[in-house]
Parts: sequence; C-alpha cells; structure tokens
Amino acid sequence: MKTNKEIVIDVRTEDEWNQDGHSEKAVKFPFNRLSSEYEKLKGYDQVTLVCRSGARAGAAKEMLERAGFKNVINKGPWQNAQ
Repeated sequence: MKTNKEIVIDVRTEDEWNQDGHSEKAVKFPFNRLSSEYEKLKGYDQVTLVCRSGARAGAAKEMLERAGFKNVINKGPWQNAQ
C-alpha cells in the first residue's frame, strides 16, 4: 500500500513565523522565496499551504500549479495545519 508523502508549507514571512507562532507540522518557505524551493517539493505527493489568512497560500497554490505541481491544497490560516 502506497503512503502519501505530504509537506505542509507556511508561506508567511520570517517575522510572522517567529512572532505570530506556527504549526509544528509546517516548514517555512516564505512566499517570496517559494519558487527557489521547487526542487525540494518534487518528492512530495501532496503540498499543503498555509499563511495568515489564506490569501498568500492561494497565490502560492496557483504558482505551484502553473509550475506543474499536482495535489496542492490551500488550507488557509496556519492554525489549520494543526
């Protein structure tokens, strides 16, 4: 049986990550540097995105899908990654 390899990415800024808190399940790839992380994401079956409200996660989802990534989910605020 195949297990899905998932990554949860928080696309907020470094300051937001440090000052507002973050999910222990998430990794920090700020939105403005996300495109430089594509190679690291290729090994995942699912990419879940979070941010402060869901807006940047939505923009990141569109960017990843344009780059050819499948199964990308916008989970909205970072608290939803718990």
